Amino acid sequence: MDSEHERRRLELVARERSGHTALVEGDLLYVWGGYVSVADDEVFLPNDEIWLYDLQRGVWEMSSMTGEVPPSMSGTCGCFLNGHMYIFGGCDDNGQTNQIYCVNLADDKYTWSKITQKTGSPPSPRDKLSCWVHNGRIIYFGGYGHKLLRDIDSRNTRFILDEPSWVGDVFWGWNSEVHMFDPTQASWSEPQTHGRAPAPRAAHASATLGCKGYVCGGRVMETRTSDIHCLDLGTWTWSEIVPDSTIPVGRSWHTLTAVSDNALFLFGGLSVDCKPMSDGWLFDVDTKKWREVEHPFENKPRLWHTACPGKDSDVIVFGGSCDYILLVDTGHCNDALIFQIQPYPLFRICEDYIAKNVSTCKMLRNQLPLLPPKLLDAVQRRMSFYRPSKKKLV
Repeated sequence: MDSEHERRRLELVARERSGHTALVEGDLLYVWGGYVSVADDEVFLPNDEIWLYDLQRGVWEMSSMTGEVPPSMSGTCGCFLNGHMYIFGGCDDNGQTNQIYCVNLADDKYTWSKITQKTGSPPSPRDKLSCWVHNGRIIYFGGYGHKLLRDIDSRNTRFILDEPSWVGDVFWGWNSEVHMFDPTQASWSEPQTHGRAPAPRAAHASATLGCKGYVCGGRVMETRTSDIHCLDLGTWTWSEIVPDSTIPVGRSWHTLTAVSDNALFLFGGLSVDCKPMSDGWLFDVDTKKWREVEHPFENKPRLWHTACPGKDSDVIVFGGSCDYILLVDTGHCNDALIFQIQPYPLFRICEDYIAKNVSTCKMLRNQLPLLPPKLLDAVQRRMSFYRPSKKKLV
């Protein structure tokens, strides 16, 4: 009975999705929300479940969530801070939202809390925004959403109207606003930035390196860009970085991930000619040079996926679509792509070699029990990653 239960558990896999939230803490990838296409409908995935992928073992588990559960949605902005996952914004059945929620990932109870601000005002409703985490605060940038006519200043270049999209005195558009949330005070503020800010955009990508937040690409109106900007999170000063190299084509719905103290990894997205992309690029913030990198997933284009930093500078990409989702929305994915950005340490190379080959090598099988208990446990967990299996959707 126990072995049958274990077999069934090992065959579970999270459903395909796009526009979801994901983060990595330790050896676990957490996945929440997003949507999938069913026939001609876009269906939000359950809001009361969170999926955990063990990166060592290659095993999925699903846990139920309780508390003040957010509505099912896509395009929300998620991050990890002090053991909690925070989500802000997104689009649910009623349109864009500006609510913020958090859930403790450390206690295994997965109880949501809706946060009510004590001071300040939250940003206007929006989705497809990004954020940086710095000094215990969450800084949000950009996105697409709506404002009331009375809140729109024609002289304000931080909000560009989507002219065909308005209902009564509600207008939609793209923004380049910077808003900061302090979880310890439950307070919102809007820092006064200096320098030339990026143009308003949504579906862009961002990453944090030290005390600087980087923004790359995104969409405004019918334009998809590849420009890269930096916001000093200490002085709140913007600067545009002009690369001294060949640059990636303009795109939206891509990802940007910090992989070292001076390097960012860009993957995928939807290009200026609406082509799903599978290219990977490294950007050195010191030399200001882009470099395209070869990888084993060049036949797996992705857009509106997630990308999270893992151990040993790995980047874990999950989900997303391989189609131009505004035209053909059927190619949602549920595989986890693990990009090796740096050479692995010797211990990981040896651990992976044993785990991968122990089933076919008699010498390794005979010597496996001789390993120290802690090392043996690590190798046995890793062996699960390389097992042949048939995954089942739930």
